[in-house]
Amino acid sequence: MTEQIPNDPQLETFTRTQILMGMGVTAIVLFGIAKLWLYFGNVTRLGWDWDAVAIAGGVGLGLAISATSSVVYRLWPGYRRCADFYLQIVLEPLVWPDLVWLGLLPGLSEELLFRGVMLPAIGLNAVGLILSSLCFGVLHLSGLQQWPYMVWATIVGMILGGSALVTGNLFVPITAHIVTNLISSVLWKLGKTGTEGRSLD
Repeated sequence: MTEQIPNDPQLETFTRTQILMGMGVTAIVLFGIAKLWLYFGNVTRLGWDWDAVAIAGGVGLGLAISATSSVVYRLWPGYRRCADFYLQIVLEPLVWPDLVWLGLLPGLSEELLFRGVMLPAIGLNAVGLILSSLCFGVLHLSGLQQWPYMVWATIVGMILGGSALVTGNLFVPITAHIVTNLISSVLWKLGKTGTEGRSLD
């Protein structure tokens, strides 16, 4: 028995403007929380260095996460259903240039908060990694039925956090996050275009 994307008649569809504004507002809120935490929490943000090694490491990690996500998508029906549901809502209204913002805004704001501020605030250790990753996963929970998506987001958060701990460079998980978002959104758009093209035959 295969799981299907729930056909919820009350599920709202969003316009391109609403999706872009939602991404922008979310990024601003996350940036704001990170700044306030730094100011009032006496936390030292994890440093970032823009160099070729960090870029290469981030791109490589992003490719590895994307490849692993593809395997998980094929092997775990629950995650596949949730990913299709989420991507349909977010990506359907967007046009190709919007995908740049979909990569940059979450990649920068989420990494600054979860790996740049929260991780060192809790502790640059296993406890900090696990707790910050769980918070990152919860951010991606849009409903109780979407728990497989949250589980995978938590695992990805641990991978990104692990890269921050190993390298001490926030730019590595930022780059990996941006690359992962871009790859997943481009592949979804290409798949959707291919499906629409075949349906016209």
